[in-house]
Amino acid sequence: MNHHPGRAMIIVLILLMLVVLMSSAFGQAPIPSTQTVRGRVTDAITQIPLIGVSVRVDSEVPSEVSRSGAVTDEEGNFRIAGVSLGRHSVTITYIGYEPAVIRDVIVTSGKEVVLSIVMTEHVEALEEVVIASDAQEDQTTTNNDLAMVSGRSFNPDETKRYAGAIGDPSRMAANYAGVAGGNDARNDIVVRGNSPTGMLWQMEGLNIPNPNHFGSLVSTGGPVSMLNPNTLGKSDFLTGAFPAQYGNATAGVFDIRLRNGNNERRELMGQIGFNGFEFGAEGPFSSKSKASYVVNYRYSTLGVFKALGLNVGTGNNVPLYQDLNFKLSFPTSRRGTLSVFGLGGSSRIDLLGSEADLDSNDDLYGSENVDSHPRYRTGIAGVAYEVTVSPTTYVRAVAGISYTHESMRTDSLVRNDEQDVVSQYLRNEGRFATTKYSLNLLTRTKFDRKNSLTSGIMIDVTNADFFQRDIYANVNKDTTRLNVADMSTLYQFHTTWKHRFNSHWSFQAGAHGQYFDLNQQWALEPRAAVQFIPGAGKHMISLGYGGLNQTQLLTTHYAQTMYNDQMLLTNIDLKFSTSHQLVASYEWFITERLRLKAESYYQSLTNIPVEQSISSYAAINSGISFGPVSKDSLVNKGSGHNYGLELTLERFFDKGYFFLVTSSLFNSKYKGSDGIERNTAYNTQHVINVLGGKEWSLRKGMFLSASLKVTSIGGPYLTPLNLEASKAMGYAVYDESNAYSERQRSYFRTDLKVAFRHELKKSTMEFSIDFQNLTNSKNVFAQTYNPRTNSMTVLYQQPFFPVPYFRITF
Repeated sequence: MNHHPGRAMIIVLILLMLVVLMSSAFGQAPIPSTQTVRGRVTDAITQIPLIGVSVRVDSEVPSEVSRSGAVTDEEGNFRIAGVSLGRHSVTITYIGYEPAVIRDVIVTSGKEVVLSIVMTEHVEALEEVVIASDAQEDQTTTNNDLAMVSGRSFNPDETKRYAGAIGDPSRMAANYAGVAGGNDARNDIVVRGNSPTGMLWQMEGLNIPNPNHFGSLVSTGGPVSMLNPNTLGKSDFLTGAFPAQYGNATAGVFDIRLRNGNNERRELMGQIGFNGFEFGAEGPFSSKSKASYVVNYRYSTLGVFKALGLNVGTGNNVPLYQDLNFKLSFPTSRRGTLSVFGLGGSSRIDLLGSEADLDSNDDLYGSENVDSHPRYRTGIAGVAYEVTVSPTTYVRAVAGISYTHESMRTDSLVRNDEQDVVSQYLRNEGRFATTKYSLNLLTRTKFDRKNSLTSGIMIDVTNADFFQRDIYANVNKDTTRLNVADMSTLYQFHTTWKHRFNSHWSFQAGAHGQYFDLNQQWALEPRAAVQFIPGAGKHMISLGYGGLNQTQLLTTHYAQTMYNDQMLLTNIDLKFSTSHQLVASYEWFITERLRLKAESYYQSLTNIPVEQSISSYAAINSGISFGPVSKDSLVNKGSGHNYGLELTLERFFDKGYFFLVTSSLFNSKYKGSDGIERNTAYNTQHVINVLGGKEWSLRKGMFLSASLKVTSIGGPYLTPLNLEASKAMGYAVYDESNAYSERQRSYFRTDLKVAFRHELKKSTMEFSIDFQNLTNSKNVFAQTYNPRTNSMTVLYQQPFFPVPYFRITF
C-alpha cells in the first residue's frame, strides 16, 4: 500500500471543506457559557455509595476564577450545574477518606461531564494527623489499587491529545517509559524487551483476543485499533510484576474499561478521520429509567472514498474495515448493576503485487511477487453483574464469548520478459478460527481500614480450528503445517491480601495459579509488593515482585510433524514460559502538577521453547512476523533476561500546557539450543520520547491547540540475509547462525498535531490534523530478497503523512 502525501492531501482538503460547511451551518448560534458536571462517588473496595461527599469544581483557566460544588445524595450521586466551559479540576473530600483530585476535566457545550469517582478510606483514626498525599491524583492512580509498581491509568482524552496516537490506546502507550513502538504499519508494542505476544488484553474483566483490525492469532496488534476512544473509560496499563489477578502474560496488561452512557440526556457524535467515518449515540432508554446505552460504529474512510470512485494513492490495495463498540448498563438496585458490552469488527485487503509499480521501492505492505488476500474478523460479547452484597464485600461476575477468524491466501506470480504477469498459482493458504467461552468471578472484602482481600477465578474454554499449508506447484506437492480441531481450557485463580500499616506503609502478598488441561500443566506464582510514602506524601518508594507464567501460542502447541507417514503433535506437551520480575520504583511529586518517576527492573525468563537440534531459534522472538511459525519438536530449554532503567518527567495539563519526557535504557538477551547469548529481536536498547502540548483560547468558545512528539529508538537487530543462498533458492534465505547480529540505524520520527475546538449553542466541533513523520525520516522496516531483480531490497516505513480528523458532539 503506497502512501503518496500529495494524494493524501486531497482527503485533508475534503475534510476542510466539510468543516467550513459545518461552521457555516452552526456559526451564527449563540455560544453558551455553562454545562453540567455530575457523577457518582463510591468506596474503592466495596463500591458502596458514599453519602455527603463534598465535590468541588475549580477552573484551570489562568484568566478565569470560578468555583462551584455539591454534595452527594443517598445513592452517591452529585450534580453541579452552571459550570463554565473549559478545563477544570475536581476535588473530592469526605470525612474518614483520603481526598481525591481529578485534573484536566474538559467541559464542553456538546456533552455533559459524567464522572465515576472512587475514594479510599483513611487508614488512621480521625484524631490523628491526616497526610495530604499528592500521589492520589487521577493521572497516576490506577483503577486497580493493588498495582503498586509499573502501572498507570489513562483516559480517552490522552489517546486523542497525544500527537501520533490517533485515538489508539497502544500508540498512546508507546509514549510511556518501558514501551517501544517503532513499527509504523502496526501498533504492536514491546514492553521492556519482551515479545508483544506476552501482552494481556482485558475488557471489563474478560480476557479478550487481539482487538485490532488486520490482526492475527499470533500477535496482539494491528494497523488500526478496534477499540473506540469514544466508548472507553479510565483504564489501566501495566508493564511488569502485575498484581495476582492478572495471569497468563509475561510482558504487559491493558485493563480496558468501558464507560457508561449518559443516563439522563441523549447525545450524538459524528466523526470523520483517516481511520474511518464514525457515528455514536448514548443516552437513557427512557425518561423513567436510569438504564443507559453507549454505541459507536465506524467504517473505513478509504473504503468510502473507493466506493465514491476517488483515488487516494493506495491503488487497489484499499483497506476495508468496520467495527462496533457498545455498552448497556441497567441498575438493578442501589448496590447492583447489570451491564452488557461488546466489540466486533472485520477487515480485509487485497495486496496485489500483480498491479504493483515495479519502478517504486516503497511498497511496505505487500510484495511485487505475490498477490495476498488477508482477512480478519473478531467479535466479543459479555454480561457483567456487580453488586455490593454487604457494607464490606463487593462481588463482580463476568461471562462472555469471543470469536476470531483469520484467513490468508497467497498466489505466486509468473512474469514474462516484459515483467507482465502471465500466470499465477496458489502458494499458501491458512485458516485460523477460535471460539472462547469465558467466566471471571472477583470478590473484594474490606475487613477494616487496614486490611482487605481480593480473590477470584477465571475460566477460558477455547475451541480451535486451524488449517495451514504450503503448496509447491512445480512438483505438484503440498505440506500441511496445521490441521486440527480441538478444545482446551485454561483455569486461573488468584488471591491478594493488602495491609496498610499506616499512612506511610502498605504491603500486599498474593498468589496466582493456573492449570492448562491441554497438557496437564500447572503453575503457582507468588506476587508481593511494598510501598513507603514518607513525610507529607510528595515521595513514594515501591518494590514489587512477580512470578509470571504464560501458555505457548495454540498454533505452536498444534504444530505438526510428519513421522513414518503419520502426523504427530510434537509440541503438545510444551510447558509454560516463566518470567520472574523484580521492580524498584521511586516517585517524586515536585509540585502538584510536576512528577518525576524512576523505575529499575530485572526479569529472568526460563522454559522458553527452542529446537532440539542446535540452532539460534527461540520462541522468545515470536511476534516479530505476522504469521505463525511452524517450528515442531520444540523443548523448554531456552532462557533469557531483560534489565533496564526508566525515567519519566511529566507535567500534567495546567495553565494551557503539558509535557511528558520518558527515557528507557535496557538490554534484552536470550539463548537458543546452541547456548550462544544473542540479542532478542526487540533489543533496541534505548527509547526516548519527548511530548508536549499547548492550548490557546482564541476567543470565547474557540480554542486552538498543538502537540509535538519526537521519538528516538535504538536500531533493531536483524538476522542478515544470505544473498548467495537466496539467489540459489529463489526466495529470501537468512543466516540463522548469526541471528539478530546486524544492527540497523536508529529509528527517528517527529509528529505534530494541530487541533481546533469550537463551542456552539448545543454542540462542540473539533478539527485536527496529525502530521506524522514530519521530517520524512526513512526508517528501516525490513530487508528481504527480490527474485525479480536478484538483489537485496530494503523496505522503509511510513513517510510523511497527514492524518485529518473532524468530530462533532451534540
